[in-house]
Amino acid sequence: MRTFVMQSLGHVGFMDKPIPVPGPNDAVVKTTRALICTSDTHTVHGAIGPRENLTLGHEAVGVVHDVGSHVTLFKPGDRVVVGAITPDWGDLAAQGGHSSQSGGPLGGWKFANIKDGVFAEYFHVNEADANMAKIPDSVTDEEAVYCCDMLSTGFMGAEHGNIPIGGTVAVFAEGPVGLMATFGAKLRGAGLVIGVESIPKRQDLARHYGADVIVDFTKEDAVERILELTDGIGVDTAIEALGADITFQNCIKVTKPGGTISITGYFGEGEFVHIPRLDWGVGMADKTIATGLCPGGRLRMDRLLRILEMKRLDPTVMTTHTLHFGEMLQAFEIMDKKLDGVIKPLIVFD
Repeated sequence: MRTFVMQSLGHVGFMDKPIPVPGPNDAVVKTTRALICTSDTHTVHGAIGPRENLTLGHEAVGVVHDVGSHVTLFKPGDRVVVGAITPDWGDLAAQGGHSSQSGGPLGGWKFANIKDGVFAEYFHVNEADANMAKIPDSVTDEEAVYCCDMLSTGFMGAEHGNIPIGGTVAVFAEGPVGLMATFGAKLRGAGLVIGVESIPKRQDLARHYGADVIVDFTKEDAVERILELTDGIGVDTAIEALGADITFQNCIKVTKPGGTISITGYFGEGEFVHIPRLDWGVGMADKTIATGLCPGGRLRMDRLLRILEMKRLDPTVMTTHTLHFGEMLQAFEIMDKKLDGVIKPLIVFD
């Protein structure tokens, strides 16, 4: 089969590999649609260290090709979505309620980290009964593929943010995850959602997905504006969706005492992030910093698919580019360099 790999730090390309064979509890999926994530580009540039000929990608849907002898819920021909995170559900961390950390910190993140990812004509899924979900007939592959990461991670930002009904929320960076955090904040009952974003297309999408006010940090001081919008009090919840030190600091500055800073961003560079000491109440302002890794598992995917099935959300509005698998070099460069107003590139497998 043909795969798209990280050849070494800073280098990508195509490579032929054998089609995977499932273990007793596993499955192999024939890929139909995939999405490129900014975290894929972080990986290529060394965020998690060197990798050699590792198949990239963690967002894909497809059709079951083969299953192991102990798999009971799926059969060849089933149309399925697989979470970007595929935990080992018997691990102690999973049993303790932190399945994304099974096997160690970030251990549930296997695709394009500790095993080959999904940018391939076929990909392997561990613990298939627990990590795959059937796609309803009324949901397209183009919609369902957003459940793998963007919906799951963005909604996690809202879920971890402890948003009270009618509460105030600031979302820093309206990329795909920030957009889904914005929508998630509305789903959780936020009364005021403030999107911090400078790019006009992303500002428009933020409004589409539920932002009540847009703050353009290139035209005004975002912290001052958010405090003004909240009568100097600050927001109940600030969601960091970029993975940058400055946005992390600003989240702390705009969050009121007793509020929550919810982190969804991937901090791909630098040795430290910094907490502004006084805005943190010198450590005593009851400000919670919540972090998390995109939840996976069949239950999570089923719930996200239900939102799509009930037509509450159309994530395909975020798809700015559609390319075929053979055009992955071009597609990856577009995402890596953020060319042509890209938000999310969809990859079609023939």
